[in-house]
Amino acid sequence: MTTTRRILLTAAGGLLATPHLARGQAALTPVKFSLDWAFQGPQSCYLLALDRGFFREEGLNVTIDRGFGSGDVPVKVASGAYEFGVGDVSSTMRMRLTQPNTDVITPFVLQQGSPLAAMTLRRTGIRVPKDLEGKRLAAPETDAGRQLFPAFAQATGVDASKVTWITVTPPLREPMLARGDADAITGFETSGVFSLRSLNVAAEDILSMRYSAFGVTLLSTALQVRRPYAEANPRIVTGMIRAIVRGHAEAARDPDAAIAALVRRDATAPAALERARLVANFEFIRTPEVMSGGLGNLPMARMQAAIETIRTAFAIPAPLAAADFYLPQFQPPADQLRFPAAT
Repeated sequence: MTTTRRILLTAAGGLLATPHLARGQAALTPVKFSLDWAFQGPQSCYLLALDRGFFREEGLNVTIDRGFGSGDVPVKVASGAYEFGVGDVSSTMRMRLTQPNTDVITPFVLQQGSPLAAMTLRRTGIRVPKDLEGKRLAAPETDAGRQLFPAFAQATGVDASKVTWITVTPPLREPMLARGDADAITGFETSGVFSLRSLNVAAEDILSMRYSAFGVTLLSTALQVRRPYAEANPRIVTGMIRAIVRGHAEAARDPDAAIAALVRRDATAPAALERARLVANFEFIRTPEVMSGGLGNLPMARMQAAIETIRTAFAIPAPLAAADFYLPQFQPPADQLRFPAAT
């Protein structure tokens, strides 16, 4: 990966047993970590964790790279190019269902609420999902919204064969819609809507159709790792989860600090817009379950229901047991998984 597409970010520090350990330990474990998308507001939480030494305090020397879509994350992890990735877990479920020999699992789901959506502009005349038939949708092939569109189509009665897909790189997705070269886009609402606003598209002109609003049972952003690596390195997995939780909790308490961490990497980032994007993303983290029982409060039955949504949408005959995919035993104690309420 070229330096224009990759930013190397490192952390150094103590051991993994508990957070806040003394610094200066010589042996650090190198970890390559792929995000799901470009460095934007929601991704600033990981950069804040890095800057505040949360990974270092877990004994980890972490390299964080930007991502190019949630569908790309499990491919990178499965290949061994990255020890960890974070992205929409539905794409990983689909990989496990269609490629039984792969061993990517999730030990931790960060966002139980799904921001996946089909987004359009009012000038297109699209008002309901059925109106997408005969239209042009732009998205990268690795975009989770595109990969999971069949589930959305099935839930809403859309004939997916009547949709024309335009494959674009991530930076071109929203400009295609803004220029009228596409009729709609798919992706995380927090990415699409705010990127359209950065192109001077008025908020009232944007129409977003969340998949979850139409009964599509999905989970969202989750940490991903190969099972053999996790079982051989449980302290590393737990340390990654703990540092990620701390980064998100600190960003929720102080969004300006998180955006400052982002701007340090990209001075051209529109700070006010990225702050708004970050705050909006917390809606998908602060679910009732999380606020009552912490980030680890995810019943296995809900994970199974999300798997069945993917299996049914793609007519995949092979089953996948939630317990073989979701391994919460790697999570830190419950008191370290609490998330702050909105202020």
